[in-house]
Amino acid sequence: MNYEFFIAKRIIGSKAYKSSISAPIIKIGIAAIAIGIVVMMVAIATGIGLQQKIRDKVVAFNGHITITNYDSNNSQESIFPISKNQNFYPEFKPVEGITHIQAVATKFGVIRTETDFEGVVFKGVGSDYNWNYFKDFLIAGRLPLFNEKWSEEVLISEYLAKRLGFKVGDEFQMVFAKEDPEKLPSYLKCHVVGVYNSGFQDLDKQYLIGNIRHLQRLNKWKNDEIGNFEVFIEDYDDLEQKGIEVYRQIPSMMDAFTVVNKYASIFEWISIFDKNIYGIIGIMILVAGINMITALLVLILERTQMIGILKALGSNNWSVRKLFLYNASYLILLGLFWGNLIGLGLLFAQKYFKLLPLDPSVYYVTEAPVYISFGYVMALNIGTLVLCLLMLLVPSYIVTKISPVKAIRFE
Repeated sequence: MNYEFFIAKRIIGSKAYKSSISAPIIKIGIAAIAIGIVVMMVAIATGIGLQQKIRDKVVAFNGHITITNYDSNNSQESIFPISKNQNFYPEFKPVEGITHIQAVATKFGVIRTETDFEGVVFKGVGSDYNWNYFKDFLIAGRLPLFNEKWSEEVLISEYLAKRLGFKVGDEFQMVFAKEDPEKLPSYLKCHVVGVYNSGFQDLDKQYLIGNIRHLQRLNKWKNDEIGNFEVFIEDYDDLEQKGIEVYRQIPSMMDAFTVVNKYASIFEWISIFDKNIYGIIGIMILVAGINMITALLVLILERTQMIGILKALGSNNWSVRKLFLYNASYLILLGLFWGNLIGLGLLFAQKYFKLLPLDPSVYYVTEAPVYISFGYVMALNIGTLVLCLLMLLVPSYIVTKISPVKAIRFE
């Protein structure tokens, strides 16, 4: 029989324990554990959620890996064409973990209306384009269909639609300058069939998505010539390794770079979230541990006579320490229970009801995204329990210094 656990249960269940002098301090310790879990859970869920949301939005416009001509052109416009007749297209079989590859092209142009104009990047795509991301972004109309050879359908962002007064069904003209400034510009008629909003305003105000055949005609390219390839991978955690593998498999006249290289400043910014999360976890566990140490010391002081009696009856120091550690474990678990209940409640409320909005011009999202996973919730609970108990081993050592004779006489 584990008599230490038995005595700890009797102490916890007694009415005197709940109305003792240490009761308020114990409640503060439980509250500290609960608040710590809530703060850590919210920090992890929103931090990882924001990272994933921003990352997915950037990937939607660029793919995970971009394959281009090996030149020094750093603009958004496709200058030198690439042939679609490659060994890695339409399936990138040499590298495992690649889910899709698509051919695209981009060209800078100006949307012209009777009263206004706006410079945008016309992104030309074909029948191989992956619309999965934009299905979630679509807020009006439908996605374009490019089965017809000269489809004029385009997908425009809500940002551009509001600035220019467009809605689904409207038509407009785009103007494209030629390399020779003495020649007249080219014109392209566009028909709005859908409006999207990714929440990433810096990208929304840049891109208009239409048929790649128009850019092939404007650039005087052949039907099998495109601007670049966009590659999507299965696991983002393998991005760096897959980028190297893709680079090794393409011809020497081509270059491959990841989305992290293209938008280094954005990914450096969101990587800071990891440091913030670790910092918050460390501080919260430290605060919770200090509160539990205080509660344990008060419990030991309050039960000094009981410690003396147990020692007089033959209990060794470790047995008495175990008794108080069992007691502290119960308090920690109680704090974890309430912390999980409140924390998960807040996270699910944010996930389904979008209670906390964010400024998209600063955070690139319209509301605080949350990432909820059983794995990190369990790791957080187990880690908090273990670390708090390890911190309590030191103050429980005070038990060894208590003399049975003096303890029994203690008032």
